[in-house]
Amino acid sequence: MGRSYFVTGTDTGVGKTLVASALIHLHAARGLRTGGMKPVASGAFRQDGQWYNEDVQALQAVANVALPAALVNPYLFRRPTAPHIAAAEERRTIDLDHLARCHAQLQAACEMLIVEGAGGFMVPLDRHHNSDELVARLGLPVVLVVGIRLGCINHALLTCQAVEARGLTLVGWVANLIDALEGQADAMIESLAQRLQAPLLGRLPWSPGMTAAQAAARLTWPDPA
Repeated sequence: MGRSYFVTGTDTGVGKTLVASALIHLHAARGLRTGGMKPVASGAFRQDGQWYNEDVQALQAVANVALPAALVNPYLFRRPTAPHIAAAEERRTIDLDHLARCHAQLQAACEMLIVEGAGGFMVPLDRHHNSDELVARLGLPVVLVVGIRLGCINHALLTCQAVEARGLTLVGWVANLIDALEGQADAMIESLAQRLQAPLLGRLPWSPGMTAAQAAARLTWPDPA
């Protein structure tokens, strides 16, 4: 049974897919059988009679082990909105037990599995469950992607508290500069480094079009205990 980690963000649009893809690339380059999982994805496009999601494709593109698409992304919804809203619109239900079974099968096939969440850490999956419940059920250590912009310090600290409240471990965080005009990025990152009780795994500059390989070159990974 391989190791598995959950990548979450301070918000949507902060670079979770880039970081998750970079971590897959990083571990694959080290010779580990590495795959990715996106349990729930919202926002799909149709091609050759099939529905696809760009985030899922990005994870699959850097994996070095072939995994069934139905396991990599058990739930794909067409509208790019919150999962519980998209699911309700399609009259579908996100089953946490099914997600856990899919994760177990992927983990058995990989030495390293990187699981990317949807939105932030507590995004709703249905009327009664949020994504943090899924992460707790799977018992996954968490990597936090912080989109460096005004408000990110508060969002990062609250997310860290939510992770700890679930009894989970924040193994590290990544600072991703998503606002090209943010003049206080260095001060924000320094403030976060002082407050977050987890290592800074890397800092990604403002660089539209950055590849997973380029991002991986800027990340470090703590050696397993």
